[in-house]
Amino acid sequence: MAGTTVSRALLLLVGVVLTAQLCGCTADVGRGDGFSVEFIHRDDVRSPYHDPSLTAHERLLAAVSRSTDRAAALSRSRVGGGAMSEVTSRPFEYLIAVRVGTPSTRMLAVADTGSDLVWLKCTDNTDPKRAPAPGKDVVFYPANSTTFGHVDCKSGACRALNGASCTPSNHCRYLYTYFDGSRTSGLLSTETFTFHDGVTRHRDEAASLRVANVNFGCSTQNAGTFPADGVVGLGGGALSLVTQLGNDASIGRKFSYCLVNFFLNASSALNFGARAHVTEPGAVTTPLVRSQVDTYYTVKLESVKIGKSTFQPHPHGSSLLIVDSGSSLTFLDKSVLDPLVEELTKRIKLPKAESREKLMCFDISGVPMGQVVAMVPDVTLELGGGAAVTLKPQNTFVMMHEGMMCMALAAASERNPVSILGNIAQQNMHIGYDLDKRILTFAPADCANSSPPSPH
Repeated sequence: MAGTTVSRALLLLVGVVLTAQLCGCTADVGRGDGFSVEFIHRDDVRSPYHDPSLTAHERLLAAVSRSTDRAAALSRSRVGGGAMSEVTSRPFEYLIAVRVGTPSTRMLAVADTGSDLVWLKCTDNTDPKRAPAPGKDVVFYPANSTTFGHVDCKSGACRALNGASCTPSNHCRYLYTYFDGSRTSGLLSTETFTFHDGVTRHRDEAASLRVANVNFGCSTQNAGTFPADGVVGLGGGALSLVTQLGNDASIGRKFSYCLVNFFLNASSALNFGARAHVTEPGAVTTPLVRSQVDTYYTVKLESVKIGKSTFQPHPHGSSLLIVDSGSSLTFLDKSVLDPLVEELTKRIKLPKAESREKLMCFDISGVPMGQVVAMVPDVTLELGGGAAVTLKPQNTFVMMHEGMMCMALAAASERNPVSILGNIAQQNMHIGYDLDKRILTFAPADCANSSPPSPH
């Protein structure tokens, strides 16, 4: 990230010009305080993927399995090439609702910090009188919308897509292939997106924000199994929703979230614009660093501390850490994780327990929970720029089975070498992403009882 002032200014200028070429989106509500939407966990009772037959432990086991798949996807995207640049097909954790078109269709899409392209399931039926057959998934019907448009294949947005091609009508066609072989294709299009504001400050304030001319993929051909009604990419790339919203000066390229424990029946919040400012006491900031994939939010992990013990990544290991909402577990380089596990074993005076998931676990049968929590020390992540992020016991351990407490950290393997800060470690933190300043901000927060900050 080191460089001269001139080179940084040139990079900023290029970014501003590219954003202007990629997105003509504008918000029709001139609110300078941003907006907030519900960030719905897939196991939340409001999610269509909530399975009431599963116990809390079974849901956690499923999340662990998805985390392994997610780490594999991030690793392959990091070392691979071509059009296989997106992560989400099956492993996902959070959803957001968005209304698309005029009149609008409500769609529930995966919200993914590991993806860029916004795409939704569409039909290419051109007869507005023939609606798609009803089903579990919603399909967007462009012929019914008065604000739908196509993107020219010579546009900057089309050029930003890997493997894009031109149709005979000069429209931009895309094909995305995912790490598991699933594919989605269609025409890059523009449409008005309406976001329901989950937090309104005044009774007479509009409860929604309309954003016109959002570039999105109108997918009409899908091969494989795709969750929800599509994907809203929140990554750092050119076509992500965050970057496109940044074209509106009142919103800017910034967002934040505050994740509640997903065992609680409470909403997490996803904030944009001024509401993404992290102002809680104890906030620390770390710079984003360049990595092989611009999509990912990557920071430098300098060391991990427990008390006075410090563990640093091996010089030949990875010191880069992807902050990812789509993985539940945290994955660390073995050069850091192995001594961390050894130190925790010394401090937690409980018998070890065997786990099918290959995690470090302890038998807590018959031990009062308060006593268990008191044994688990805080773990501090020392990040670039001098930021110290403290992980409390609930960020590092979970109740995997009845009477068994397991560490929510695992080793990054040779096959999946990426280090990831997962969403369990991020719970009860307000985390802000500022793409313009290229920083991440972390602050401890009571996410179940918090509200977006007042605008500056």
